[in-house]
Amino acid sequence: MVEVFITNIKLENQAIAVLESLESDFPDLLINFDLEDFQAPYPCGHSILRVEGKSINPQSIINCLRLKGFECEVLVDKICH
Repeated sequence: MVEVFITNIKLENQAIAVLESLESDFPDLLINFDLEDFQAPYPCGHSILRVEGKSINPQSIINCLRLKGFECEVLVDKICH
């Protein structure tokens, strides 16, 4: 199973800290970031958080990031201008 999220994490050091925390909280999941261009405001300007594993609870991932002060939501198809 793969779940893809968008976040407002802009900096590599922020992504590393969040990755370390998520990997500690969810050791059975494979997790990585793709930092994107932030010329547009969030959510159209965003980074990608990709989570892979046998069982993923999207709300738990979202809650972890929000507790750290970041925006996070499941990626949905939409057109940004």
